Amino acid sequence: MSNQNHDPNADKEKILAAMGGKRGLIDSGIPALAFLMVFSFSKQNLNLALYSAIALSVIFTLIRVFRRETIQHAFSGLIGVLICALFARKTGNANDFYLPGLLTNLAYAFLYAFLNLIRWPLLGLMLGPILGENLKWRQNPARLSVYQRAGWIWVGLFVSRLAVQYPLYLTDNLTLLGTARLIMGYPMFLLAAWLTWKVLVTVPSVKDEN
Repeated sequence: MSNQNHDPNADKEKILAAMGGKRGLIDSGIPALAFLMVFSFSKQNLNLALYSAIALSVIFTLIRVFRRETIQHAFSGLIGVLICALFARKTGNANDFYLPGLLTNLAYAFLYAFLNLIRWPLLGLMLGPILGENLKWRQNPARLSVYQRAGWIWVGLFVSRLAVQYPLYLTDNLTLLGTARLIMGYPMFLLAAWLTWKVLVTVPSVKDEN
C-alpha cells in the first residue's frame, strides 16, 4: 500500500492521546497542585492536603464516568495519588508524597534504556498496535531505529527529573520540590510525546509499505 494517502497528523493525535493528552494533564496535574497549595496555605496540615488531592482525583474520575468518557487517565491518576498519600501518611513527611514519582521515574528510565539496548524499544511495543504496525516494525531497520531514537528522549526526560527533583527531596524543600514536579510533570511529558511524533514521522510506518 502506498503511503501517499497517509495523514501523519492522525498518528500524532494517536500518540498524544496514548500519552495522556490534555485530560492527563488535568486528571494527574491538578490534584498534585492542590496538595502543594493546601499544604502551603494550611500551616502545613498534611492530612488536609492529602484529602484535598484525593478528593479532586475522585471527582475527576466520577466526572469521566458520568460523561461516559474514558477513565483510564483519571483512574490511573487516582491510584497514583492514593499511593503518594499512603507514603506521606505512613512517614508523616509531606516530601514523601513525591517519593513514588521519583521511584517511578527511576524504573522507567531503566526500562526504556534496557529495552532500547536490546533492540526491543518500549515505544515500539506500546505504539505499534496503536499505529497499526503491531510488531512489523521489528523487521524494518529504519523504523526500529526511530523507535529507539524516540526512546532515548524518554530516558532523558526521566533522568532529568531525577537529577533535579531527588536533590530537592533530600533538602526537604517541599515548595521547590512540588514546583519542580509540576513543571517537569505533564508539560514536559507532552513535549516528549510531541518530540516522539516528530522523530517517528521521519520514517513511514510499516503499515504504509508495499
